Amino acid sequence: MNGYDIYIGISGNIRRPDTLKKHFRNRSLFRYNMYTRHLIYDQLIKPVAMKIPTIKTSRSAEQNQEQLSPFEIKNTLINLANHHTNKTTHATLNAGRGNPNWISTIPREAFFTLGSFGIQECRRVLKHREGMAGIPQQKGIAKRFKAFLKENKKAPGIKLLSRLYRYGIKEHGFVPDDFVHELAEGVIGDQYPVPDRMLRFPEILVHDYLLQEMCANHPPKGKFDLFATEGGTAAMCYIFDSLMQNFLVKRGDKVALFVPIFTPYIEIPELDRFDFEVIHITARGKSSEGYHDWRYPDEELEKLKDPSIRIAYLVNPSNPPSVALSDKERQKIIDIIRNDNPNLMFITDDVYGTFVDGFRSLMAEIPQNTLCVYSFSKYFGCTGWRLGVIALHEDNIYDKMIGALPDAEKQALHQRYHSITLDPDKLRFIDRMVADSRMVALNHTAGLSLPQQIQMMLFATFCLFDHKNAYKALAQKIIHHRLDLLYAGMKLPLKPNPNRAGYYVELDIMLWAEKNYGPEFASFLQTNFEPVDIVFRLAELESIVLLNGGGFDGPEWSIRVSLANLDEKSYTTIAKAIKIIVGEYVDAWKKDAGKKRPPKNG
Repeated sequence: MNGYDIYIGISGNIRRPDTLKKHFRNRSLFRYNMYTRHLIYDQLIKPVAMKIPTIKTSRSAEQNQEQLSPFEIKNTLINLANHHTNKTTHATLNAGRGNPNWISTIPREAFFTLGSFGIQECRRVLKHREGMAGIPQQKGIAKRFKAFLKENKKAPGIKLLSRLYRYGIKEHGFVPDDFVHELAEGVIGDQYPVPDRMLRFPEILVHDYLLQEMCANHPPKGKFDLFATEGGTAAMCYIFDSLMQNFLVKRGDKVALFVPIFTPYIEIPELDRFDFEVIHITARGKSSEGYHDWRYPDEELEKLKDPSIRIAYLVNPSNPPSVALSDKERQKIIDIIRNDNPNLMFITDDVYGTFVDGFRSLMAEIPQNTLCVYSFSKYFGCTGWRLGVIALHEDNIYDKMIGALPDAEKQALHQRYHSITLDPDKLRFIDRMVADSRMVALNHTAGLSLPQQIQMMLFATFCLFDHKNAYKALAQKIIHHRLDLLYAGMKLPLKPNPNRAGYYVELDIMLWAEKNYGPEFASFLQTNFEPVDIVFRLAELESIVLLNGGGFDGPEWSIRVSLANLDEKSYTTIAKAIKIIVGEYVDAWKKDAGKKRPPKNG
């Protein structure tokens, strides 16, 4: 059945379909799209006969798919694209996910070379031909490590290991045997993580990296405590959970989402356990030419003044628009925190920060309020390593708010954590997250594996020692060149933007339609097609996989293109395919209405 979709907007925050359905008599006529937050009214009409290539995915099937996360729709699109590839000479181009097609080599080489030293140390203690060895011993290990460095001057990654050793000793005063022993045990992985939150020396070195990359080398006073996690996804889970466990937020509380945003930040608040009332802070700013610039207008940011908003969730630079907060936006947020809502908890996910020169996270500006999530996955091409970290300043509102809880809640928390410390009331929030990550009872086995932490440290120090930012410049150049090719292929203007990361791009097809062909064409699209239709057509007809931007709470008719995971020629191909599909929509509209006129803008 073809449906004529009327998208109904009513003021107020809508989290459930029944919230709006109750305003209308016949509830059976409604569908609800949980990702675009729209109720859709289905009015039966006679299908429009159109001259447009047929795809096997029906409109009703598209409507069903729209209820899913974009990352689940992606699986269907991949199958459709592969099926088309099998019938043609096309190769499937999957620009749906953000897994980069590059890796950072030197830190990996250093890891494997360090592994050779670790094995050597184990066999020095005990060696059996059956394949068993001892474990690294601390006494004299620094001297043996220096000899190893000297004897293996041409080994891959050896220069990074040499600089790492010198940096730790000279800059931080590490005790040589302590430092090298942790490196050897870490790369071998023969012990549980101790401390469980993060190993002693990797925490210090990753802290240096975060101050450089997230604070533009101008950090606030004091230091941050770090919790090494299994990627940014685990960090998200631990934060959501511990905020609830410690009564800092409760079921049904009001939270703010900066949208468009990575879909789990949309999905998790809707789970029954949380059932948060979500207020959208929408990046609806536009340039003087009428195109999205993905800025947050003052009136959107001023929603944060509401003291009943407990938490704000931000991805910075954003995903999918891939634009960092401007100085003006950042200052507006700072002013609101200082003057209007000082207890607002800010969760900022800054994984793409390294793709913007001079990037400053909110952790640098409002450290007391900010929980920073950082993942190494994208910048270093290490999604399979699962490397992330949570940073929380030593002076923070989280600990203070726990200390100010009502007595009954304090007692409940005392009981929750009493088995892991003699003074549960003084347990810091970041250490509560560690315990909660293992349901408290398994706190003694908590923590990210030792080899993961060593590799994380090597990635971090590699960039610390790259004083010319050669690696950063290359990563940014690759991304921006692909973006240039995509826009050039579509003949779209691309203005310079110092806040653009460019890791993704979000293309609003409906905005383009209105600007180039007017509201009649836009109405034609809305009447005859689902917002996800274009991604299904790209998959079925062109073997190209993109994600629907509406699923990220972006414009419904937008599409997300990852600039990270395909070779540069692919983006010219993708641009051509998008133009073909959009051109077919235009042709169908013209033939349907008898229009032969040129587009408004030439």
